[in-house]
Amino acid sequence: MVIDPSNTWKLVEQQMNAETDPRRRRNLELVLAHMKCEAQADVEGVVATLTESPRYIIHSNPEDRDMNPSGSKDAVRGFYDRTIVQTGAHHLEFACDRVIVDDHSVFTEGIMRQVYPGATLRAMKIEVDDPDAYYFTEYRMGVVWPVDHDEDRLTGEEVYAGGDPFQNIAQRKIALSDIKAI
Repeated sequence: MVIDPSNTWKLVEQQMNAETDPRRRRNLELVLAHMKCEAQADVEGVVATLTESPRYIIHSNPEDRDMNPSGSKDAVRGFYDRTIVQTGAHHLEFACDRVIVDDHSVFTEGIMRQVYPGATLRAMKIEVDDPDAYYFTEYRMGVVWPVDHDEDRLTGEEVYAGGDPFQNIAQRKIALSDIKAI
């Protein structure tokens, strides 16, 4: 298995380059910028794509305030810091196989893969054989990216995911050399 972060935005970029409607093209540009910043663990770049009062909803766990930051860019900064930067889980690939755009949002769907250090997984009480190794999650995910055209920014993300991303993760070990650089 090779993790290729560029697969995250490949289809979004293709659709953006083919889009002739300026509003829809702008929606795709915002998602593209957001995705590229996420893949580089560039929290400030991610936040720059968002409105002043963004809202994230992880529909599999909507009541968990830590996983559903809302109301401020600082809440989103904290979310990305806790879930990506501090965990070391900044290597990711969202292999999109569907992108739909309209005047108010973008929808992306595909297979999400995110690499976690073994030590992080152990801290999460997930049993793995080597704390110095890396392991990846793999699950189907859909994301709605609503756009606020008054602020010309994304209002956040609405995430739909299928299954437990950490189920059988101990069997999905990966070498850092199998993660393509951006």
